[in-house]
Amino acid sequence: MENKWKKKWENPELKLTPQISNTLNIKDVVYLLKRNLPDQDQRPTVHLALGDPSSVPCFRTSPVAEDSLVQAVRSANFNGYPPNFGLSSARRAIADYLSRDLPYRLSAEDVYVTCGCKAALEATLSALARPGANILLPRPGFPRYESRAAFCNLEVRHFNLLPENGWEVDLDAVEALADENTVGMVIINPGNPCSSVFTYQHLKNIAETARKLMIPVISDEVYGHLVYGENPFVPMGVFGSIVPVITLGSISKRWMVPGWRLGWLVTTDPTGLFRKVGVVDSIKKQLIQSSYPVTFIQGAIPNIIEKTPADFFSRTIHLLKQASELCFSRIDEIPCLTCPYKPQGCLFVMVKLNVSQMEDISDDMDFCLKLAKEECVITLPGANVGLKNWLRITFATELSFLEDGLERIRVFCQRHAKIQ
Repeated sequence: MENKWKKKWENPELKLTPQISNTLNIKDVVYLLKRNLPDQDQRPTVHLALGDPSSVPCFRTSPVAEDSLVQAVRSANFNGYPPNFGLSSARRAIADYLSRDLPYRLSAEDVYVTCGCKAALEATLSALARPGANILLPRPGFPRYESRAAFCNLEVRHFNLLPENGWEVDLDAVEALADENTVGMVIINPGNPCSSVFTYQHLKNIAETARKLMIPVISDEVYGHLVYGENPFVPMGVFGSIVPVITLGSISKRWMVPGWRLGWLVTTDPTGLFRKVGVVDSIKKQLIQSSYPVTFIQGAIPNIIEKTPADFFSRTIHLLKQASELCFSRIDEIPCLTCPYKPQGCLFVMVKLNVSQMEDISDDMDFCLKLAKEECVITLPGANVGLKNWLRITFATELSFLEDGLERIRVFCQRHAKIQ
């Protein structure tokens, strides 16, 4: 019996493509690193890998969000299945929220409520996919785009983000990569993992480049408004009259509730081009096949968006700015590490690992495995987000834990640094 099962399920036509089977998402890598933690070390593990500060007391969500959720549950109005694409009240509230930063108003029909931003991402790439198509993705970036593109048989072509230019998009590379089979380009702003915040002019240049290439822009804005540097957050939808934009977002990061799984896909297309060429219909077909967000969370969304006080957001920004400045200054003191750009937004910083200056460290994964084993600190290898021999460090935690973790990294780097 076992051999018959083996014969059936070893059918090569049933196997995952190499791109999918070889893809490790961030949580997979963190799990591997955790397995390398020592059994006997009495120190607490310092987690600086995942972008989920919800478990940290200082980043607890707003009481308004919690109360809104309880009220939605107790109302008994949200116990049934939601309609396709989300409750009309949730869609309207999200449209009004996003319209605050746009030169025109979105309608509820422009908004599709999704089960987290990942569901929005997956629906978008699936809707754009067709035989022989390719999509342009940023490097470094968020690995979920690569894995979903592989699932959809979309060829991935990477354009670089330039650290020496504040991690801006290499637009010359974008033009060189695109051809008649390119179906879109993805940007992530504020930048995961780069902590960049694009200027108005750079976003306009992106829009004009995309219009020239006749491709839409998929703008991942899940970290929207989490900015604390010189550049304000400007949504890509501002340039929807130049080029059609698909905006992806969620309440996960700004409200510090990633486990609530409430996201959105929004078409910012005042010229109506998406509807004329069938993109909207394709998106709808994909979303109908997806799981919907929990109904009572959708029911709570209007109150969460409209009634969360401004001081909740300002306090979050203040904490992130403090943590980012501490992280940047401490890394500057650590041998073998270089941080080319001070964080401007988001929860992370990209740090270059100077492997040639280290003994017994072969690459970024080796660094992270040994750091976990020797110092009980978890950081993410840069290869996982597209940049080998870099690190992505999350600073959205208590300052005391962050200081402790960075000090352990300093000690580790000193121990493994080559004697000059």
